[in-house]
Amino acid sequence: MYIGLISDTHGVFDERVRKFLEPVDELWHAGDWAGDDDFIKSITGFKPVVGVYGNCDGQDARLLFPSFQFFQRGGMSILMTHIGGYPGKYDMRAQALIENYRPQIFVCGHSHILKVVNDSHYDMLCINPGACGIQGWHLVRTALRFRIDQGKVDDMEVFELERDNLKNF
Repeated sequence: MYIGLISDTHGVFDERVRKFLEPVDELWHAGDWAGDDDFIKSITGFKPVVGVYGNCDGQDARLLFPSFQFFQRGGMSILMTHIGGYPGKYDMRAQALIENYRPQIFVCGHSHILKVVNDSHYDMLCINPGACGIQGWHLVRTALRFRIDQGKVDDMEVFELERDNLKNF
C-alpha cells in the first residue's frame, strides 16, 4: 500500500502538496486540519483518509475524526495521534497509548518538525511528517509518502516546500 502522510495543514492544502500525494492509495492526516467542513472535504474527497483531530481543530474535524486511531496496514500496526513527542520524550497521553497498543509505527504531528526515528525501546518507527500548512514557525512545509508491504516500510520520500508567506511570519 502506498501511503501519503501530512499534518498541521491549518486550512491550507496546496496544489503542490496535492501533486506530490497524487499517486498514493491512502492519505493519513495527523491532526490540526484547522479548516472548515469544505476544507476537510477537499482532502477527504481527494483520497481515502485516516485521520485524527488536533489541538487547533474545531467541531468540524472533531465530529469526523477521533483523538487517536489504531489500525493495520500492510501487515503493520499503526497508532496515530496529534500530540505525541519522540522516543524518550513522549507526551503522557501518547506514552499510555503506546504502552497499551504496542504499535509498530507511531504517527504524530503538532511539533511542525519533520522527524522519522526508530524507537528501539518499543521496537517501533516514529514518524512526524512536519507541517504542510503555512501557519506556525516552520520555514519549510513538508509531507511524506512511503510504501507499507509485508510488514516493512520502504521507499520513503520527503516533500519540501519553502513557506510562501514569510513576510507574515
